Amino acid sequence: MEQADQGAVRPDSITEVGEDAVMSVAVSPSVPTLTEEEQEELREELLRVEDEVVTLSQVLAAKEKQVADIKRKLGITPLNELKQNISKSWQEVTTSTAYKKTSEGFSVAGQKATAAFTSMGSAISRKFEDVRNTPTFKSFEEKVETLKVKDEKRSQDEPDGISG
Repeated sequence: MEQADQGAVRPDSITEVGEDAVMSVAVSPSVPTLTEEEQEELREELLRVEDEVVTLSQVLAAKEKQVADIKRKLGITPLNELKQNISKSWQEVTTSTAYKKTSEGFSVAGQKATAAFTSMGSAISRKFEDVRNTPTFKSFEEKVETLKVKDEKRSQDEPDGISG
């Protein structure tokens, strides 16, 4: 039996099935070598911290359930919360310096655009008035008036609008 053992190659460390993962972690060469006692203390601390994390997760889940129950009793729905969050966010946006500056900029731009359109409208009105006062337009206007008068006279001469 001794000869058979000599032929088999066995690793220095064999991980047992179900053994804690902490026990099987190899020490990285970049980490200073710890004594067996220091490693054992760190393993115990790791187990304690992991237990605390599990406990805190359970406490957090219980508190979240409690919050949900209280909100349900108060009639606070997810939609109401969303509305409140949007309202609060909008209020924060409208009171921000960036919003105020942008709003003032749009206000000034709107005032300038209004002034420009008013000025342009006045200029167009003046131009139409100038055109209306030209001899060509007056002559055209007189010809249209003459045609209108002739048409009215013809309509009066013909009964019921029938020519003949």
